[in-house]
Amino acid sequence: MTDSRNTRRSSGKRERLAAAAAQVLHEKGVEQTTLADIARAADVPVGNVYYYFKTKNELVEAAISAHAQGLRAVIDTLDALPGPRERLKALLSGWVDQRELTALYGCPTGSLASELDKRADGLDESVAEVMRQLIDWVEVQFEAMGRDDSRELAVALVAAYQGISLLTNTLRDPELMAVEGRRLERWIDSLA
Repeated sequence: MTDSRNTRRSSGKRERLAAAAAQVLHEKGVEQTTLADIARAADVPVGNVYYYFKTKNELVEAAISAHAQGLRAVIDTLDALPGPRERLKALLSGWVDQRELTALYGCPTGSLASELDKRADGLDESVAEVMRQLIDWVEVQFEAMGRDDSRELAVALVAAYQGISLLTNTLRDPELMAVEGRRLERWIDSLA
């Protein structure tokens, strides 16, 4: 029989390692991150990492899953808002609120997607699925606004965010994201 306290402790370490992987990969990138970096961030002995994740790629996959869970949590919160326009503006506001972090490291998911795109190990497809989920949700919001071109608008909104994230990070200027956020809010308001 399994001791539920040990199971909780194990799952807690696994979750801490996944969250730490997402954070450290965002800050350092896949190639520069070591398992020791992730273990240190998760406050787990480095030897224990191998108990939960046999390879670095498994940890990257766990980080991608953490990004997907974070996106689902954001979407759940946004879906509680009364209308699609408010939901989209709240999404923008959340992005803009992270502008200081974006200036330092870029978009967490976008930076990871860009780095993993250069590999052919399936991780690129996993992170692309997280991006697809975001685009799909944004598309639903534009559909709810009565737009026939909802997919194109969704891609345009996410592309604008990814582009400004790259510029904000490259130029280390968080104000760029604030300005673009205001422009995108006006753009959303202009869509009938």
